[in-house]
Amino acid sequence: MGFFSKTAKAVALGVALAGGLSVSAMAQDIKFFTIGTGGTAYTYFPVGGVIANAISKPPGSRECGKGGSCGVENLIASAVSSRGSVDNVNAIVSGLRNSGFAQSDVAYWAYTGTGTMEGKEPAKDLRTIAALFEEHIHLVALKDSGINSVADLKGKRVSLDEPGSGTYVDAKLILEANGLGVADVTAEALKGGAAAEALRNGKIDAFFVVAGYPTGALVELASAASIKLVPIAGDGAKALAEKYGFFAQSEIPAGTYQGVDAAQTVAVGAQWFTSAKEDEELIYNITKALWNDESRKLLDVGHAKGKTITPASALNGVGVPLHAGAERFYKEAGLIK
Repeated sequence: MGFFSKTAKAVALGVALAGGLSVSAMAQDIKFFTIGTGGTAYTYFPVGGVIANAISKPPGSRECGKGGSCGVENLIASAVSSRGSVDNVNAIVSGLRNSGFAQSDVAYWAYTGTGTMEGKEPAKDLRTIAALFEEHIHLVALKDSGINSVADLKGKRVSLDEPGSGTYVDAKLILEANGLGVADVTAEALKGGAAAEALRNGKIDAFFVVAGYPTGALVELASAASIKLVPIAGDGAKALAEKYGFFAQSEIPAGTYQGVDAAQTVAVGAQWFTSAKEDEELIYNITKALWNDESRKLLDVGHAKGKTITPASALNGVGVPLHAGAERFYKEAGLIK
């Protein structure tokens, strides 16, 4: 972090001086803002880079609409790779990072001190800037298994992922919403690739996985075996979405996986969080810059998931309160009545 700050300051200084600003003027005005993302090979990191670019406007930049950035005046934002959701939440709460991405459910558990964060001090200062894109809960079975609903899992061998994982807690909530418990199935604790292999070899009947679609393990499985996505729908899904703010009802389209029909399911969101301690005006301006028309161009070409990051879905499945600055923007934009 120290190295990053020094490097960023040196870069900013160079930009400012090139733009004809004095060192003292630059020092007063410049603001650095970090976004914790995930591993460099995953979706969070490149999306974070696109967003950092969209909200930044270093001193000396050309004007918005004239080839310049439409970001926040004198802000330099940067995407920082991290261990992901839990790491980012901890870094925001401790003040190590200004903001970060996390799964909506992980953030909700951290904020409330429940679920996988049971027994930990609730992260009461956590606040939402925006919902970004969806990560869908896949319930996978073989096509001829006769499993057509969550209720059909009773008495079956089902992988719920490892206890303590986000998938495990989500799977448990889905079973409960459909009148089942972990004791009603023969529970296995397999990760994506191992679960796919076990299903194919007849060692399990179904498994849960939480991922943005299409996810690699299932692309491979669908090309090697006849599988189906079991719907997570009806009253159970409705009850889940109503009880837990972080679940949204959604669909995985037909053809996402080879030979697999569309399926209704629930999704958690990849969302952007900050601390209640961050300045209201700053977060208001950052939120406004994120949803600027110029930022739209960057999001659309910057990453495959970018097109799905829209103001229309900015408040989907939000279970942690909005930052006051973000809330002010959404009210002005008519997204909060």
